[in-house]
Amino acid sequence: MKVAYFDCLAGASGDMILGALLDAGLAEQSLQDVLDALHLSDAELRCHRVLKNGFSATKLDVVVADDTPERHLSDIEEIVRQSALSPGLKDRSVAVFRRLGQVEANIHGVSLDEVHLHELGGVDTLVDVVGTLSGLEALGIERVYSSPLPLGRGFVQGAHGQIPLPAPATVALLKGVPMVGSDLDMELVTPTGAVLLSSLAESFGPIPAMTLTAVGYGAGCRDLPIPNVLRILIGDRQMRSEHPVVETLVKLETNVDDLNPEIYDHVMARLFKGGALDVFMSPIQMKKNRPGTWLHVLCRPADADLLEEILFAETSTLGVRQQLVGRHALTRASKQVETAYGPVQVKIAQWGPGQTKAAPEYEDCRRLAELHDVPLREVYRAAEAALGQITPGS
Repeated sequence: MKVAYFDCLAGASGDMILGALLDAGLAEQSLQDVLDALHLSDAELRCHRVLKNGFSATKLDVVVADDTPERHLSDIEEIVRQSALSPGLKDRSVAVFRRLGQVEANIHGVSLDEVHLHELGGVDTLVDVVGTLSGLEALGIERVYSSPLPLGRGFVQGAHGQIPLPAPATVALLKGVPMVGSDLDMELVTPTGAVLLSSLAESFGPIPAMTLTAVGYGAGCRDLPIPNVLRILIGDRQMRSEHPVVETLVKLETNVDDLNPEIYDHVMARLFKGGALDVFMSPIQMKKNRPGTWLHVLCRPADADLLEEILFAETSTLGVRQQLVGRHALTRASKQVETAYGPVQVKIAQWGPGQTKAAPEYEDCRRLAELHDVPLREVYRAAEAALGQITPGS
């Protein structure tokens, strides 16, 4: 499996990400094809090598004769939809811009249809987003990881005057993403860099285990006390149990002592429907020695806000705690086996060289047990017997 790790030494921006991809082997013609597919005939790509504190890196500039950066989200979507891009690339690009649009709408208190993307509506942002998505595809990257993101402070001039750093859009896009403060008083992570990495990266942390095949450096505009570059590491990763998938997840938790117990089943169902990876409860003793319930929800960072809203809406809680947690997950697959009662799906996880563990899906077994009016355990036994014929790694 081919993976990429974005090492954000001095932050991240759209042009730095594209520069790093080019430096790691992406053909410049691939980006020109994106420009042509978007029918942006008045834009020109300029790639050149620069030195940043002694580091040789690729600098990408998108030069536009007459750009109109204050586009509505609908204008951006129309450009993408009317382009010659593949349907999948169109959908992924629109999804990224809708995240940007929703964040800007929330910040300015307007609807998604009314929001202007200002600096984020320019041709350079279009090329950054679509070019990054198509570049990863062209390089055969299947999974993306990133380092925690460094954030500077200060102010930057925007369409509405002075904007505090990190920019409000950047902060909103990085909810649930590990970050670290920097003593540099300048913008290190732009909204475009934030939306791309938060949308693409499976986790933010140390470099994952891989066999390195390519390295690229993308340069930023400014000269800083540190090398103003973003580094990408591309390599092959064997997704076996000795290298489990390392994910950064969010754990939501709250203590409840005054909720009708009958409601918990409904709460759990809504949480799973909203994207929760796991929901579980523990009995606890609360203040005044009241018996209570400790409710835990595990989810991906992008789903945390929605699930928190569900907890506030469906339970009597007045506060929800959030914390980032790391999860090492075994790679898993689903396979159908045939039994005397019918087909059963089984989950198979690889946990060692040539070793697997598998379990029949409860709902399939329950359905077949009811259909044939036999004990549930009999269907389980039949499925487990069929599982014995599955060889490790098959």
